[in-house]
Amino acid sequence: MSLRTVDIEEGAALNAAYRGKDGPTNVLSFPFEASEHTLPPLLGDVVVCVPVIEREAREQGKTMEAHFAHMVVHGVLHLLGYAHELEEDAVAMEGAERRALAALGFTDPYAERGDDAP
Repeated sequence: MSLRTVDIEEGAALNAAYRGKDGPTNVLSFPFEASEHTLPPLLGDVVVCVPVIEREAREQGKTMEAHFAHMVVHGVLHLLGYAHELEEDAVAMEGAERRALAALGFTDPYAERGDDAP
């Protein structure tokens, strides 16, 4: 897996090119598609837009470290096949996020739900 940080301009360009949406987003995931025999097994790429994450952390009263960790975990879970379009999928993904972040020593990012949901 690769993890890449980008600025606003590149984040917006990637979001437009791959999701058809205007402006940057906090995290994008690009699963690697290869045969099951690809060695080593590759998950894909996670791209985080640091200025968006910094802004969101300020707005949500969170530390940059905690919000950055949440967005990386969120992106990796997408690479592992998690989704959040359907309510039941979102519940499963949020549970996985909570468990992963707790294992890393971070508090529940959804404890005081605001605009944190990606």
